[in-house]
Amino acid sequence: MRLLQLLRLAVAPFCLPPAAQASELPDAIAAAGESHVVTVHAEDAQIYECKSDASGKLAWSFREPIASLLVNGKTVGRHYAGPNWEWQDGSVITARVAGRAPGATAADIPLLKLTVTARRGAGMLEGVTTVQRLATRGGVAEGACPAAGSLLSVPYAADYAFHRKARAASND
Repeated sequence: MRLLQLLRLAVAPFCLPPAAQASELPDAIAAAGESHVVTVHAEDAQIYECKSDASGKLAWSFREPIASLLVNGKTVGRHYAGPNWEWQDGSVITARVAGRAPGATAADIPLLKLTVTARRGAGMLEGVTTVQRLATRGGVAEGACPAAGSLLSVPYAADYAFHRKARAASND
């Protein structure tokens, strides 16, 4: 039964039309007024580094993501520090967090809305203005870190939905 529930969660974002997905999202991460380009699945890890916090106590600090971007089980790109998303056609975008909402459980990294700040290359990601991190599973660092500089790789999965601004109607 648990396996069936996990499969439904993994497949659901690809079965819903973009409008249905958007209507069920918290306002903080909605891509209102934008048109959906593509949604991909990501699998791999969130990397954390053991550092001193403001009080001098050692704690896990997020360092970077590393993930393969998948469509129908085939790798179409990668996600890495920046944060950056790179499509197999060479198009690349960099973004910053613009909104967040909690994941489904305390072990799931937050859902995010990210605004594109830089782009290069022509291709699938050309013109993308917003990225949403959805349906997150895992990725949260837990436990004490042993020594400053130690690294921790925490498996995660998420769906990334790419959007671009809707084009204004032409008066031609």
